Amino acid sequence: MPTPYQRILIIKPSSLGDIVHGLPVLAALRKTWPTAHIAWLVGDSFAALLEGHPLIDEVIRFDRRRYGRLLRSPRTLADFARFVFALRRRRFDLVIDLQGLFRSGFLAWASGAPQRVGFAAARELAPLFYTRRVRCAPAAVHAVDRNLQIAAALGAGPAAPEFPLHVPPHELEQARNKLAAAARRELGEFIAILPAARWPSKLWNESHFANLIERLAADGRPTCVLLGAPSEAGIAQRITAACKAEVVNLVGRTSLPQLVALLELSRFVICLDSGPMHIAAALNKPLVALFGPTNPRRTGPYSPQAHVVSRALPCAPCYRVTCPLGHHVCLEGLLPEQVLSHIQNLPAGHATLTAAR
Repeated sequence: MPTPYQRILIIKPSSLGDIVHGLPVLAALRKTWPTAHIAWLVGDSFAALLEGHPLIDEVIRFDRRRYGRLLRSPRTLADFARFVFALRRRRFDLVIDLQGLFRSGFLAWASGAPQRVGFAAARELAPLFYTRRVRCAPAAVHAVDRNLQIAAALGAGPAAPEFPLHVPPHELEQARNKLAAAARRELGEFIAILPAARWPSKLWNESHFANLIERLAADGRPTCVLLGAPSEAGIAQRITAACKAEVVNLVGRTSLPQLVALLELSRFVICLDSGPMHIAAALNKPLVALFGPTNPRRTGPYSPQAHVVSRALPCAPCYRVTCPLGHHVCLEGLLPEQVLSHIQNLPAGHATLTAAR
């Protein structure tokens, strides 16, 4: 029988995709300990994804940027001390560190919880703070399955991963209103396009996106809607300006829950390797994802509805933020017509990891 934990803390501050990968752990914990108080420590930027979630009793916001300046400001150091004391007062009996870095390991230890669990192979000396170190599967295993190994080690683990995403009704309504206002009419079906990613090496040519949208319009497909964060507005504006077909640009104009809602409402999703891609996969939306410098078998969309398009190259995956060879051929070599051919196969019955010729 699993230990009857009463107060559980999940530490996973970032990033967006990694938080989505942690949701199956949350679902497994709640099934195993239905009456436990479950809290999630998350970065301010991503808290809206978890706040109001029916499986979470408490969301603890963590200001990573501010607390990263501890030694530069006595006031920040004092604030961090108060944060830690408040964490200890919650008296968690189990802390699960899914982040696996020094900072998250330290917070697990500072919580005072008698049971602190994390990966034995966690980085930055984080395992020193754990009372239990879980040996993880080989690196080729997907991040979702690796996370679930911790749940299984604790006696919690469903037969199949569940991704419980929650959108408050008012956010769904606002998402619909923003879409109608931007399109200047009520849209029925639409295609969601996520044209940006955090790494420059993960970006696809903006003119390719514009050309793909034009081809979709010529093929009689639904209107394309661009979605993303405010920092990605420039990319979306350039794609919109270059595109001769109708395109609705909502990049930077939605909250995170509204972005989730619009992905749920979409007919299918076209995306790069990004956090919102993982949301679309968690929603089980048909999607086509373009991969270059990263390995989709480790961090690709975890969904039977996903088509991953990549090129079989000796230099890929390189896991570099910028192309070390200066040519970016892994994504530059993917043409709109190749992506379109995969779109024509949606929805997929099984995940497909395809090397483009």
